[in-house]
Amino acid sequence: MTNSLAQFITENGLEPFVLSAEQTEGFVTAMAAAPNLIDPSEWLAFMWGGEDEAPFNNPEQLEAYAGIIVDMWNAQRQALLANEWTWPEACALSEAEIVNQATREYCEGMLQGWTLARDDWETIMPEESPENALLGGVLLSISLLFDPESALATMDELGAAELAQFEEIFNGMPVMLCGLTMRGYQMVEQQ
Repeated sequence: MTNSLAQFITENGLEPFVLSAEQTEGFVTAMAAAPNLIDPSEWLAFMWGGEDEAPFNNPEQLEAYAGIIVDMWNAQRQALLANEWTWPEACALSEAEIVNQATREYCEGMLQGWTLARDDWETIMPEESPENALLGGVLLSISLLFDPESALATMDELGAAELAQFEEIFNGMPVMLCGLTMRGYQMVEQQ
């Protein structure tokens, strides 16, 4: 799916105007994981920095782009609720940099997306609730994978720096994110 988005962005010369394919997919994943459905029309403009004016040459180009995003959202939502979400193929660990650039961009997009759904998450999983630990664990993991060098430096100061921990976090993310999404969905349905 990212390839068609990446191809669309490249073929239409949109690289300087919209989030990268990985950032977009991360953002869309955060929207798909949200406990309450947020209509894509409410967040689509964030793909080009929230500007009022879309960077597309014509309405057909915007429609094609929006179609790719909505299809991606549908696929991500279904995978998350079916406990089948996995990292995109481009995302991986890296011997030299802990995680590769695609993983960083994906996590950056996820963190940006979380900000839009934050109130919903905090409403159903307030700080004192048992579910808040799951929410906090997912957000911490995404943050660590977005900026592993800073995290590693902090962990080193605390005497806990170990690269293997990043591998565990990366490998555990599908279970944590699916679990969080499913629990959020259940809680909203029970309200």
